[in-house]
Amino acid sequence: MTTAPTTGHPTGGHPTAATDAPTPTRLAVIFDLDGVVVDSFAVMNRAFATAYAEVVGDGPAPFAEYRRHLGRYFPDIMRIMGLPLEMEEPFVRESYRLADQVKVFDGVVDLLVTLRARGLRLAVATGKSGPRARSLLDVLDLLPFFEHVIGSDEVARPKPAPDIVRHALDLLGVSAEQAVMVGDAPTDLASARGADVASAAALWAGPEEGELLAARPDAVLRHPADLLALCPPLPGR
Repeated sequence: MTTAPTTGHPTGGHPTAATDAPTPTRLAVIFDLDGVVVDSFAVMNRAFATAYAEVVGDGPAPFAEYRRHLGRYFPDIMRIMGLPLEMEEPFVRESYRLADQVKVFDGVVDLLVTLRARGLRLAVATGKSGPRARSLLDVLDLLPFFEHVIGSDEVARPKPAPDIVRHALDLLGVSAEQAVMVGDAPTDLASARGADVASAAALWAGPEEGELLAARPDAVLRHPADLLALCPPLPGR
C-alpha cells in the first residue's frame, strides 16, 4: 500500500495555514534527475573514482562527501571540496561510457506514465549539464516523457539558486503556484523555494533524511507514487 505524502511541517505536527488553504491546480512537475528519477550512484561512484585517480592520484576518492553536495553543478562541487576542476573531463567521459548501467528507480516509469495521462507537463532540472542529462535519459528511454530537460550549464546560476526552476516554469508556460519540484537534496528544495514553487522531498534513494527534512519541504514522498496525491487529473482527463 502506498503511503500518503506528508504535507505541512515535514517532521509531523499540525499542518500550517498554507496547507489548510485550497490546493492550487498542479499543471506541471519539475524533477531533479539523480536520486529522483534514476539511481546513478554506483555509476557515479565509479566515474568519480576514475577521475580522482587520473587527476589527483592514489588514495580513496571522497565520494561520500561528493554525494552530500549532489544537486549542485560538478565544477561548483569541486570548488567546495577543494578538488581540481580538471576532474570534470574524466568524470564526464566515464559517466557517458557507463550510462547504460544507470538504473531507473522502481515505480518511476509508472509515475511518469500516470502523470502524463493526467495531463501534467513534465520537466527535469538537474545539476548535470544539459547535454549529459538528455543523453542519459535518451539511453534509458525516458526522454520522451519530458518536455524540457535543463542542465546547470544552461542557466546563469545553478542550484541552490532559483534560476533553473524559473527557467523550467518559463519553458513550460506555467506559474510558480501551478508547479511542484521533486528533489532529493537540500539544494533542490532551496532552488524550488527561491522560485516560489512547492517542494517535495523524495526519500526513495535513501538520502540523509534528517538533513532533507530539516530543509522543510512542503511534502515528503517515500515512494514515487506518493506524488500522485499532489497531482490529481486535470479537468477533462
